[in-house]
Amino acid sequence: MLEILHYSFFQNALVAALLVSVACGIIGSLVMINRLFSMAGGITHAAFGGIGVAFYFSLPVLASVSGFTLALALLVAFLSKRYPHRSDSIIAVIWAFGMAFGLILIDMSAGYQSDMMGYLFGSILALSQADLWLMLGIDTLFIALVIAFYRQFVAISFDKEFALLRGVSVNFFYYLLIAMIAFCVVICIRAVGLILIIALLSVPCFIAEAYTKKLGTMMILSCVLSALFCILGLVLSYVLNLSGSASIIMVACVGFALALLFKKR
Repeated sequence: MLEILHYSFFQNALVAALLVSVACGIIGSLVMINRLFSMAGGITHAAFGGIGVAFYFSLPVLASVSGFTLALALLVAFLSKRYPHRSDSIIAVIWAFGMAFGLILIDMSAGYQSDMMGYLFGSILALSQADLWLMLGIDTLFIALVIAFYRQFVAISFDKEFALLRGVSVNFFYYLLIAMIAFCVVICIRAVGLILIIALLSVPCFIAEAYTKKLGTMMILSCVLSALFCILGLVLSYVLNLSGSASIIMVACVGFALALLFKKR
């Protein structure tokens, strides 16, 4: 079994798994503490519109998805703050719009898009060195932002009114967090796919919360758990000849079920 480690595609997959784990551990913890999973899910699925734009206009996929996802994410954030009592409806509309818009553009595109399933369900074994460098860059940015503004993120996550009294720009850090979610989605698309990203964002931090209430510790533990799920999922996919992305999420879901079982006890 160890011979698989000699193949470059599997080495890239392992590195990608670790890089994705860092992004999802950091962003997932912030999303959970701020109760933004609904918004994160909406942003994730709306990103499909960016894929449609890339295919229709023959643009680089990552650049197109980044711009489209960031624009829709900030729009959702603005409208949700403007109409807080109807934020769930706004998220649902943007979610549906992104998916429908992407499908229409893909239908109107010339030729058959053979790599569409890779963006929907992930293709972690097909990642290139360029994908890994992009993930590393975004991870580095996330770590730098969290270190530089850790106190601000803690303040807006646990007590927004206290943060305002302390002079923290709550709106700025709210929009910054939304932008970070958007870029987290972008770097995870090729690894686990649009449909499966939300599981990797939610499961590790749910388990981590049972052991710590400190945001920084939660992020670290979430990263470790996410990496564990990814590595076990890749091994499972190799042994059973299954989809790598789906195997990762299935391992995470088993971990979620076990966490619920022991938490209940």
